[in-house]
Amino acid sequence: MSYVAPQEFAAKMIDAGESKIFMSTKDTLIRAFMAGAILALAAAFAVTIAVNTGNFLVASLLFPVGFCMLYLLGFDLLTGVFTLAPLAVIAKRPGCTWNGVLRNWGLVFCGNFAGALTTAVFMAIIFTMGFSQEPNAVGQKIGQIGEARTLGYAAAGGAGMLTVFIRAVMCNWMVSTGVVAAMMSSSVSGKIMAMWMPIIVFFYLGFEHSIVNMFLFPSGIMLGGQFTWVDYFAYNEIPVVLGNLVGGLTFVGGMIYATHYKTSPKRNAPGQSGAYVPAE
Repeated sequence: MSYVAPQEFAAKMIDAGESKIFMSTKDTLIRAFMAGAILALAAAFAVTIAVNTGNFLVASLLFPVGFCMLYLLGFDLLTGVFTLAPLAVIAKRPGCTWNGVLRNWGLVFCGNFAGALTTAVFMAIIFTMGFSQEPNAVGQKIGQIGEARTLGYAAAGGAGMLTVFIRAVMCNWMVSTGVVAAMMSSSVSGKIMAMWMPIIVFFYLGFEHSIVNMFLFPSGIMLGGQFTWVDYFAYNEIPVVLGNLVGGLTFVGGMIYATHYKTSPKRNAPGQSGAYVPAE
C-alpha cells in the first residue's frame, strides 16, 4: 500500500522541518528561488487560461501543475516552511531553535521573491514584446488584478485589511494541507492527486498566497497597473505573509501535531475499567 498513515506522516513533517532548519544557506536560497520562479510561471499560466477561455474554473483546475512540479523537485515555498519548520522546535529536536526557524523563513522569503520577480520580468517582456508595445490582454488582466487586490482592500479600510488577512489564513490552510497531503503517499501519482485537491480550492476561491503575489503584483506594476510598490507591500504582501503564517502553522501544522504526533490517551469505553482482564 502506498498510503501513509497520519501518525507516520506527522513524524515526516517534523523530520522535514528539522531538515529545513539545518539546510545550508546556498541550498535554501536555490531551492526557494526555483520554487518562487516555478509557482510564478504557474500563476502566469493560469491567468492566461482564464483570459483566453473566459473560464476561471479551468484555470484553477490546471494551476496546481506548478505546485506539483516544485514539490516533486524538492523546492521550498515560504508557505510550506511556515508550517513545517516550527514543528521541529515544538517537538524539541536537538539543535532546533526559533532563531533557526527565523533564519529559514528569511532565506526562503528572499529566494521566493527573487524567483518570482525573475519570472515577472520575463513574462512582462513577453506580454509587451520587450516593452515595445502596450501589454496584451493577459498583461492588462494582471495589472487589473494588482489594482483590485491592493487599492481595493485599501479603499475598504480596516474591513479590507481584515479580509485580506483572512483570505491569507484560508489560503495556507489549503496550501499547507497540500504539502502534508503529498506525504500521505509513497507513490508519485498518489502525491500528485493528494496535492492537487486543496490547491484547486485555494485558487478558485481567490485566497491570497504570498508567493503567487510576489509575481502578480510586481508584474502588474511593470504592465501599467495603477498602484505602487508601497500599495503592494502595505495592503497585500505584509498582511498576506502574516495570514499565511497563521493559517499554515495553526490549522495544519499545529492541529496535526496535536492529534497525530502528540496523541492523547484514549478514554475508556462505557462499562470498561481500563484494566486488563484475563480470559477465563
